[in-house]
Amino acid sequence: MFINKTEDGFNNICGRRIAAKRIEMGMSQRMLADSLQIIGLDIDKNAVQRIECGKRFVTDIELKYISAAMNLTYSELLD
Repeated sequence: MFINKTEDGFNNICGRRIAAKRIEMGMSQRMLADSLQIIGLDIDKNAVQRIECGKRFVTDIELKYISAAMNLTYSELLD
């Protein structure tokens, strides 16, 4: 049976990297959500928090917007 989670039970592999990079950039979760909304992704601070703690799946569309808002490559968010 296929399980759609990481080995440690997370729903995504990019959340912890997003959080680390966001903190490194001096950005709050609200600031990231606001930046994403400005460029066209309808997401709020609570969704960002759920992504970062691994409780929410991330679509490829969302990953594209997140990488653009943070000026990072996809591989920087996934590796």
